[in-house]
Amino acid sequence: ALAELAETFPEALIGVAAPTGGERERFGSFGSRVRFGPEALVELASIPGTVVVNGVVGSAGLGASVAALEAGNRLALANKESLVAGGPVVLDALRRGGGELIPVDSEHSALFQCLVGERSRDVRRLILTASGGPLRSKTRDEIANVTPAEALAHPTWSMGPRITIDSATLVNKGFEVIEAHHLFGMEYESIDVVVHPQSIVHSLVEFEDGSLKAQIGEPDMRIPIQYAITYPNRERGGGRFDLAGKTLTFFEPDGEAFPAFGVVLEAGRRGGSTPAAVNAADEIAVRAFLDGRLGLLGIASVLEQTIERIPTIDVDTVDDVLAVDAEARAVASSLIGGAC
Repeated sequence: ALAELAETFPEALIGVAAPTGGERERFGSFGSRVRFGPEALVELASIPGTVVVNGVVGSAGLGASVAALEAGNRLALANKESLVAGGPVVLDALRRGGGELIPVDSEHSALFQCLVGERSRDVRRLILTASGGPLRSKTRDEIANVTPAEALAHPTWSMGPRITIDSATLVNKGFEVIEAHHLFGMEYESIDVVVHPQSIVHSLVEFEDGSLKAQIGEPDMRIPIQYAITYPNRERGGGRFDLAGKTLTFFEPDGEAFPAFGVVLEAGRRGGSTPAAVNAADEIAVRAFLDGRLGLLGIASVLEQTIERIPTIDVDTVDDVLAVDAEARAVASSLIGGAC
């Protein structure tokens, strides 16, 4: 797909962070337009006057996010791990570089849109909606025996394997609470989550006068992606949304059935390096689950034990975050190897 885009847009520069031998050969034909290696994304994101859409999965996207903001660029951020693992580092780059940070996640795009033109002092709380994932109707005992195939069968979104499993465990929603905390400067006590199976209300803002503002629409990621690129303008796209016949339901997430959600929230409250640790541990635990080496409920155990074993410290640079990331991966791997 990347090669096809490069052919379609002959002026575009190309970055391949971890190329295989075949990719080096294929992309090598683009000559000076292509960059290879871990610094490729950082180099491209640093080009001034660029709108950078960061959709990298995992903490590998952090460096590019920081580079884009330090260069004064607009960062359309879909890589939530940048803010989860390195929130203070990203916000510092935003302040120093004078760039723009526009969220692409549907929930955070919804909050951003609801907050345009509003005063922060008038906001009482943010309400993130969650589809609940493929396991929302299951009990804890049922979830204990879920297979990877069942957990990957998301009812609403077509996503990569890690984020789909994170949706099934509600880890993804915990990450989104941390992301909202950094994006909008709200305390954790003022950020709530409700399960909304229809995925039509993408998030809500409650104001001090008791009124609510919601962003509503079809679950179509093209909308928040386009908004982040064209803001403050809205370009024509998509069809008309028909409200007739729609039923909207909301309920509280089940903390007993989805214990990893609570672990991630606790990591966020501790702050500092702990969100980076829980993010790295989750990546290791999800891979173990997909490989059949860990049960789904075991993910919560790995996350909890990892953040208990790694002290919370301040993170001021990308290198600080990556050091914690490496330590947490090692701890999580040892826990899984020892069956927790």
